[in-house]
Amino acid sequence: MLEAFRLLPVYWLLVVPVLAQVRHPLPMLWMSVGDNLTAGVSVAVRLALQDLKRQPPPLGDYEVQFQLLDSQCDPAESLKALFDAMWAEPNYLLLFGGACPSVTALIARSLPALNLLQVSFEALSPSLSNRKLYGNLFSTVPSDRALNQATVKLLQRFKWTRVGVITQEGPRLSEMKKDLSRQLLKADVQVVSSESLSEDVCSSLRRLKESDVRIIIGQFEEDSASEVFCCAYRLNMFGARYQWLVVDGGTSGWMLKVSGCTDDNLLTAADGSIRLQMRRLGNAKTPGISGRTPQEYQDSYLRQVIQDRSDVSPLHTFAYDAVWVAARALSQVMEAVKLREKYSSQRNVSVRGEEVQRTLLEAVKQTQFEGITGPVFFRNGERMTSIELIQFQGSRGVLVGDFSTSTQQLRLMNQQLKFTGPGPARDQTLVLLQRQHVSFLLYGMMSSAAAVTIFITLTLFFIVIRRKHCDGSQDELLLLLLLGVLLSSSSVLVSGLDGASWSSWTSELLCSVRLWTVSLGHTLSFTLLFITTWRLHPAGCSLLLLLLVLLLEVSVLSTWQILDPLRRVVLQLGPQSVSEDQDQVVQRFCERCSSSNMQLWLAVVCGYKAPLLGLGCVVAWSVRTLDRPEPLSVFAVTAVSVSGLLGSLLTAHNPPVQLCVTSVLVLGYNVFILSRLFGPKVLDDGEPSEPREDEETRRLSGINQQRRTLTAQVCCEDRNPERDPLSPDDINSPEHVRRRLSVQLPILHLSYLPAVGGVSASSSSLFVPHDDYFLFH
Repeated sequence: MLEAFRLLPVYWLLVVPVLAQVRHPLPMLWMSVGDNLTAGVSVAVRLALQDLKRQPPPLGDYEVQFQLLDSQCDPAESLKALFDAMWAEPNYLLLFGGACPSVTALIARSLPALNLLQVSFEALSPSLSNRKLYGNLFSTVPSDRALNQATVKLLQRFKWTRVGVITQEGPRLSEMKKDLSRQLLKADVQVVSSESLSEDVCSSLRRLKESDVRIIIGQFEEDSASEVFCCAYRLNMFGARYQWLVVDGGTSGWMLKVSGCTDDNLLTAADGSIRLQMRRLGNAKTPGISGRTPQEYQDSYLRQVIQDRSDVSPLHTFAYDAVWVAARALSQVMEAVKLREKYSSQRNVSVRGEEVQRTLLEAVKQTQFEGITGPVFFRNGERMTSIELIQFQGSRGVLVGDFSTSTQQLRLMNQQLKFTGPGPARDQTLVLLQRQHVSFLLYGMMSSAAAVTIFITLTLFFIVIRRKHCDGSQDELLLLLLLGVLLSSSSVLVSGLDGASWSSWTSELLCSVRLWTVSLGHTLSFTLLFITTWRLHPAGCSLLLLLLVLLLEVSVLSTWQILDPLRRVVLQLGPQSVSEDQDQVVQRFCERCSSSNMQLWLAVVCGYKAPLLGLGCVVAWSVRTLDRPEPLSVFAVTAVSVSGLLGSLLTAHNPPVQLCVTSVLVLGYNVFILSRLFGPKVLDDGEPSEPREDEETRRLSGINQQRRTLTAQVCCEDRNPERDPLSPDDINSPEHVRRRLSVQLPILHLSYLPAVGGVSASSSSLFVPHDDYFLFH
């Protein structure tokens, strides 16, 4: 008996550990891509299995056993290998690892039908984020959508709204580019140009430069970084004016080495660029669930890699955590199945595969522990972690911020962040808008001159009306002419008003008022001058022409106003560079009244006014020898009309010059008309007096008076009934005949004087009573 007690300690030291090492197998399928990648990851997987052995029950009671499947990046071969493994023993519940995107997408769609769940350590493309189709797929690596979300947050932080994208060709990066475009569109960020890395990388970058892209988002692998930055150096696409954001989803550093550029050239081009990558190693100082700190695991992994002479895999930390996710989920399911079978009311009844699959899915969804890569948990099937922002400064990368996929918050360390310029690069050339407008001084001068002209016109207007009421003279044409001058002068007051300080409705109203006052004023003044000039011609003219022209004018302007009303439009002028170093330009612009078919309506207006101006010049030339102001006024109106139209069109880009030119022409023309028509008249008692009589006028007045006296005498003698018809005093006597001839011949002679260039037609009023005034008849 005593000998038995002596052997008891030896039993506990030798037999009990052997019994404790008896572990239940957890079979898993491992879908690999190739020998090289598997060799780099297998070291991390062996370390994870070793750490699992040291775990207390129930996790330590299970042993993960992998069966390797080679996908060969072929969907058909992958499905065949998967189906062959599923038909054989043992019964697999979980698929470990990942493959090519095309293979992963196909297998992930078939997982629910096979009662499988997949835990991957590959980055999933955004197309696999649909949980209804890929609900059984999980990955310990953040999806590419998280990288795009971090990129958008960084753009919004620096208020960059104009970017260019250059993407390397490939299935995964193409999907990543599509998702980035959707997120940029949702964030109101304009993609100016989107290029692909072709054989000639410099051509793609040159197109970005021609589009004036300053913020460049690069989506390419590590091996393409050197070639891209070499072309960027050659094209001078670096420095304070450019900002590179490289989003490749990798975790390893850049190897800037390429023929054609020196190391200094590559470092200069890459300086200041920011790279977004997944956090591959946590920063916790305390051991996680495995009993190791992230740095302790990193040291163990590197020692094992050197010992095995294998390559370092950039995904080894994610593979390590993926083993823990799979082992924890399967062990929890096995324990739950055991408890259910043990305490079930129905004995010897196994749990169905569908129930086991649902339990395994819930176990993975509820996974949460501190792993080597940081906190490990899932939300909507995606791994929640941090995206690191690494800025290339000099010859090394510096952590300048991170983006949390769980909180969607971006954190920047401003003390670490450095830019080659005074601050962040601008997303485009800074455009300083400069509005061309009429200065208050210029508008005051022009409006004052217009006000003086309007005052003079109104004064003459009331004088003519007063004279009409006093002596009954017929001055309707004079009144209409003054009305035309008044309208055209009033248009100057409207033209100089600043439309920016008014509402859109008021601006459109001012544009319409300007059009109507200018056009009607011009039509009234010229048509009346044309009519009075034509009346000097033997053919004569009627007032019906004025009515026809006004009717046509009102019809065209009304149609224009209804179908295509005038409104304030912005006219962009040529930019002016301020300084290349400051990267600023001044963009000048102005506002003017215009419509959609402005050229068409101007052609219609000129179509009926141009023939009228031409005909007026012809008539004025035919009566140019008469001493009248109307012919010269017609020539002046025609010259001012053509000059005003050309000047207004040529100076439309410069409102101050346009106002100055048009105002001087319009007001100068109006002053000329008033001076020619009313200048020779002298104001007497507030009424326009007749012109002073010269020698010819006095002579004609005397002849007229003599004619009236002789006519009165003849009429008196003819009415005397006491005369003897046969006496010398008879009406048919030679004496009376000579008397009548002496009176009638001068009358006939004077009636032909205007036709031969003698007495002007206006002098005919001297030969008629005052109540037969017909200046404008």
